[in-house]
Amino acid sequence: MSEFRVLFVDDEADFRETLIKRMQKRHVEAFGVRSGEEALDWLREHPTDLVVLDVRMPGMDGIQTLRAIKRDHPLLEVILLTGHANLEIAREGMQLGAFDYLMKPIDLDELLYKLEDAYQKKTIQEHKIKNIEGVIESRK
Repeated sequence: MSEFRVLFVDDEADFRETLIKRMQKRHVEAFGVRSGEEALDWLREHPTDLVVLDVRMPGMDGIQTLRAIKRDHPLLEVILLTGHANLEIAREGMQLGAFDYLMKPIDLDELLYKLEDAYQKKTIQEHKIKNIEGVIESRK
């Protein structure tokens, strides 16, 4: 069904593993890590299309991780997740380039829809960049 790879970043092991299993049953390549630091390491080593990122984690929190992801991988789409309603954090995340913000507990179908939408946005951006690069090369 889906041709994208998703990294789930959440310090709650049961929640993270359940999401991964449920996504894999829907034929989504899903992987998981427990911290922002681990996410950055993972992204350096593994091609990934999308990140689902918990906002509240010990150590590097979701907003700090989002900043680092967008700095190092600007086309990577990130969906923020939290169990705590906080409009300020949602606003800050969106300003930093998050694709969307969802509340726990999440509806799996809604998450899958958001992932597909985020992947489509990423694909369009990559296509535009390739077209621009092609035009620049042809003018040399």
